[in-house]
Amino acid sequence: MGFKKLLASLGAGGASVETVLHEVNVVPGGVVQGEVRIEGGSVNQQIEGLSVGLQAKVEVESGDQEYKQDIEFTKVRLGGAFELQAGAVHAVPFGLEIPWETPVTMIDGQALRGMHIGVTTELAIARAVDSGDLDPINVHPLPAQQAILDAFIQLGFRFKNADMERGHIRGTRQRLPFYQEIEFYPPSQYRGLNQVELSFVADEHAMDVVLEMDKKSGLFSEGSDTFRSFQVGLHDYQGTDWAAYLHQWIAEVGSRRNWF
Repeated sequence: MGFKKLLASLGAGGASVETVLHEVNVVPGGVVQGEVRIEGGSVNQQIEGLSVGLQAKVEVESGDQEYKQDIEFTKVRLGGAFELQAGAVHAVPFGLEIPWETPVTMIDGQALRGMHIGVTTELAIARAVDSGDLDPINVHPLPAQQAILDAFIQLGFRFKNADMERGHIRGTRQRLPFYQEIEFYPPSQYRGLNQVELSFVADEHAMDVVLEMDKKSGLFSEGSDTFRSFQVGLHDYQGTDWAAYLHQWIAEVGSRRNWF
């Protein structure tokens, strides 16, 4: 974040604040480390609160309309109120935990289009709250998530798109108010299949892997054979041939529907 002026309550002598991240590459369940640097202006000011959080830009469906909404999904207060002396400089370190459900924004070192997640900084001065710019972070897959992604690549699927949608996937361990969908184009061997959508919903022990083929817009059809949800342990995922597992399911559904 570049230095940003925060005006004092009387309109003069404002403080400036800058957030510096020590490392922007993280994984779900990890910690992003950084510090907030506050520099006093020409007058003393009462700092009523300082906090950092994580924010995502999420798609929201409302009737026939879609729009983007910034959702803060974790927040940590850094210390209490204090008086910022004119010209004084404060550096406030922080460690912000990354929730296990946090969507991935990077696959194999490449940024996923449409993914916007970062650290927000909020400084409250004299009953006025100022939210700074978003400092982006790169969320890389957990090893168990990477194993599922590798299986899709091994089968010949190609990345199409990724987005974050407000709402809940029923029957999963989801706690955040939104979830991620990663969409793939199928290879030619699965003719008749338009796409496969993948969602991860993780906690510290395991993750729900949610798959849907040929999905109709905006609806999770749990009763359909094109929907599958299964659990993968974060530490015991290596005993399964995930490419074979995915191929078997897709082939079974495709043959029943005469797709292939």
